[in-house]
Amino acid sequence: MVDITEKKEVFREATAIGRIRLKPETIKRIIDRKLEKGDPLAAAEIAAIQAGKNTPQIIPFCHQIPITNIQTKTDLKNNSIEVQVRVRSTAKTGVEMEALVAASIYLLTIWDMVKKYEKDDKGQYPQTFIESIRVKEKIKAR
Repeated sequence: MVDITEKKEVFREATAIGRIRLKPETIKRIIDRKLEKGDPLAAAEIAAIQAGKNTPQIIPFCHQIPITNIQTKTDLKNNSIEVQVRVRSTAKTGVEMEALVAASIYLLTIWDMVKKYEKDDKGQYPQTFIESIRVKEKIKAR
């Protein structure tokens, strides 16, 4: 683990984005609230917040830092759902890993909740995939 003892606490923010590709019929089910497991967007938001706060338990060399805010923004398209997760803190190290973990878990939660509708007749997921998870922006106050 990197020693950050001597660093000063400053405001930090990171935004991560990602996308899950789904069948258009699955997107329609989400919009119409016709999923057996419930609302995947609400569940994914809660999962993202929980994941962001617990990043040091998942990524071994991440420092525990006080997360002051996590927000998600969702954009439903015809055959995909895009998420943007913003994480904020006043800390000695950045929050980009927390944002990336939160975005990833958001998308995985959606997959879990819609997998029944995404399978083909062989039980495979030929049209379902997660892509483009990345840090969109990172801010550090000086």
